[in-house]
Amino acid sequence: MRLSLDPRPRLDGSQFVGGRGRRESVAVAPAPERDHVVAASETVTLVLGEDSPLPECAADVEDLVRLLRGHVAQLGARTTPGIPALLRAQRLCSDSIPEGYVPSRVYLVKLAEATQELMAHVERGGPGPIRSKRGRRWRKPQINVLRGAVFAVALACLVFAASVPRT
Repeated sequence: MRLSLDPRPRLDGSQFVGGRGRRESVAVAPAPERDHVVAASETVTLVLGEDSPLPECAADVEDLVRLLRGHVAQLGARTTPGIPALLRAQRLCSDSIPEGYVPSRVYLVKLAEATQELMAHVERGGPGPIRSKRGRRWRKPQINVLRGAVFAVALACLVFAASVPRT
């Protein structure tokens, strides 16, 4: 029997209770099933997000590929077979992870993009980009854009103040 300090419940229903590191059976309520589109969206954001770093090692790439393949399988069950987005995602899932740093990361990005396309199809019932229900989401502007905007406002205020007649 392996002892673990992991507070999460295991599949057999046992959970870490503390104290001496023993596991005891505890009645654990099943977690509500998460929406497959939301879960896939979180994984895709890990890969394609602007602030997301590239995976450092091959094990990280394999973990992300495994998650994305699972999402494709779950989303594929919710759509009709033969859709181009599903076929593309399934074709990428059937490919093996290429050897090497750059090819494996390129494969990961392609699989994430195919998963995103499939998510859009499942969520909207057809092809197209995923749109937020709250409306358009604004991208975070880069710092130089903000600096330029502040400079332009300051310059406009200076020009306006210089053009006002003195009394």
